[in-house]
Amino acid sequence: MEQLTTKKRGLAAIFALSPLRHVLLLLSAAVIAAHRLTRSNRALNVRLSEYVIRPLHRSLGRFNSVFPFSVAELLIALAVGALGVFLVVQTVRLVRRPERSARLYRLVLTLVSCGLAVYALFCLLWGVFYYGDDFAARSGLSLEPVSVEQLEAVTRYFADLANTYADRVDRDENGVYTVDRQALLDKSPEVFRKTAASYPCLDGPALRAKGICCSRVMSALDFTGFFFPFTAEANVNMDFPPALLASTIAHELSHQRGVAKEQEANFCAVLASLDYGDPDYVYSAALLAYTHLGNALYAADYAAWESVYQSLSEEVRRDFAANRTYWQQFETPVQTVSDTVYENFLFSYDQHLGLKSYGACVDLLVNYYEDAARTYNEKVQ
Repeated sequence: MEQLTTKKRGLAAIFALSPLRHVLLLLSAAVIAAHRLTRSNRALNVRLSEYVIRPLHRSLGRFNSVFPFSVAELLIALAVGALGVFLVVQTVRLVRRPERSARLYRLVLTLVSCGLAVYALFCLLWGVFYYGDDFAARSGLSLEPVSVEQLEAVTRYFADLANTYADRVDRDENGVYTVDRQALLDKSPEVFRKTAASYPCLDGPALRAKGICCSRVMSALDFTGFFFPFTAEANVNMDFPPALLASTIAHELSHQRGVAKEQEANFCAVLASLDYGDPDYVYSAALLAYTHLGNALYAADYAAWESVYQSLSEEVRRDFAANRTYWQQFETPVQTVSDTVYENFLFSYDQHLGLKSYGACVDLLVNYYEDAARTYNEKVQ
């Protein structure tokens, strides 16, 4: 009995070192545990995502749209700066002052409790979307098994579409695609207007995607864009070659409209960009679709892939080459670590294809565009 009382006093003494941090830690852990325990409850996650989080995202998105810069980038920069200052100050205090064990405990507790708080909010503001109804379920689109013949037909369709629009966009003196990047951002509020009318599940405020100032850092981390659920902003890297910039903007806008899964966001980016009809967006979407379809066809039937690849125009190949050359400079250990971290994040949300899940939009593309592809291919033959 005396040992139990002593133990309780010890726990009380530890709690007294920093009550607020302990409360934050316990509340955050409770939220994370509740999220993990309710992942299998589809109905609950649907209600949370559709009737709580999406309305909240709409409000946050509208509020932050008044700022011409990315509020997400500002918050991240402030957080990184504050963390650096905090660690320096606490390290100095640990060295200079007594009671180092208590100070070290508070330091670790602060980092852990704040980290868990951010992750708990992430679970609420984004994680629930992974366990409600996905886009395929909400839209009612068919996802039938895909044959190699179907895959080849749709791949050829998008290759020809890329060839067609390669002549309708601007190019620099080297024949490489060029565009006013800011103009693409300015057009972004209109990208989903037509598609949202056909698929109300994609409805949302017409908000502008935002370019990131520290885009070079994003490239080093192997990111072309990200949706920030804490501010409901679609953010894009403004540094990489622009041929795939428009489709990247549409991809992040898909996330902003509640499409969590990467493969579905890619499909929605192609769908919305083609519906929008702007040459820059159509060309970029055709390149994105061809990339994923071509990769799948390469693995399924190399001869068929070779035939389609040889049909690509010189302009399209130059744009792909410019994109490859740019990203090769960032093939460093930093990028490898970043990819590993993000892949583990996808695994933690049951996206078991990891980074390859970006290529899983193939089934959606083939099922949706097969009829158009066959009609088009019959005309040109």
